[in-house]
Amino acid sequence: MTAPQRSFLSPVAWLFVGYLLAVILFGAWVRISHSGDGCGANWPSCHGELLPSDPATSTRIEFTHRVTSALCGVFGVLLVGWSWRLHGRGPVTTAAGLTLLFIVLEGAIGAGLVLGELTGDNDSAARAVVIALHLGNTLALTAFAALTAWRSSRPMSFGFLPRRRAAFAAGLALFVVTAMTGAVTALGDTLFPQAVSDGGRLVARVLDGVSAGNHFLVRLRALHPAVAILAAVLLCLLLRPELRRNRWARATVGLVAGSVAIGAVNVALGAPGWVQLVHLAAAQATWIALILTCASLGPLGYDTGARPRR
Repeated sequence: MTAPQRSFLSPVAWLFVGYLLAVILFGAWVRISHSGDGCGANWPSCHGELLPSDPATSTRIEFTHRVTSALCGVFGVLLVGWSWRLHGRGPVTTAAGLTLLFIVLEGAIGAGLVLGELTGDNDSAARAVVIALHLGNTLALTAFAALTAWRSSRPMSFGFLPRRRAAFAAGLALFVVTAMTGAVTALGDTLFPQAVSDGGRLVARVLDGVSAGNHFLVRLRALHPAVAILAAVLLCLLLRPELRRNRWARATVGLVAGSVAIGAVNVALGAPGWVQLVHLAAAQATWIALILTCASLGPLGYDTGARPRR
């Protein structure tokens, strides 16, 4: 296979990452718009129909999300086949295969939410748990999709975190916990909307939410900001030694700072839908940059994203 044929896979795989992020953001809009039950408790049919007739707005939103999610599966299969044809067995095909696996799991979790009626205005603990697991699976999916795109132009064997392995593993785990608590907080913001508050009342309002008389989703709102600030500080300290020579590390630190700032704006404005989407997009971008930082620090990685380490 010629070099141009090999390198063409990389931009296509990056396009898939972009499409995947768009589907993830649209899935968040399904929640924000209370459209998760737009097809009723039916899956894969929509109100018992293959194609909904005379659909309401919520049905259109939910059905569109299902179609775009299903296309992720089609693209995932094509990505695995293309990777196998170009690279055979190896890290690129392995990453593509894991991407497809987590696409399937993503669909299964989504189906479980619908069939279990954990959508719409459901405010149960079961929904909160499944939503958190859903977000964890999404992070795994975007991680392997990004690794497929990045490594498709560098199809050598590579290690992951040859040094400071435990510290980076802890950083990744803390980010996942932060994102999962954020998913639960976003659910609470959707089901129990907040009013806009001035800066002086921002911290006070967050603390007021933990009173025993509030719904558990309201009480948990204080958890995510605390975990997010802790994660931001620790990730910046972890990545500090890599900032000079690794552009992915620099991108990660910048995105971490931006995500924290957007999160503060989200709380101050009462978590409007559009800010929630911007916050989610920033978090996903931060996660991808962090994953590629880890990959580029492998023994055969690229410290700057362009120059092989010697």
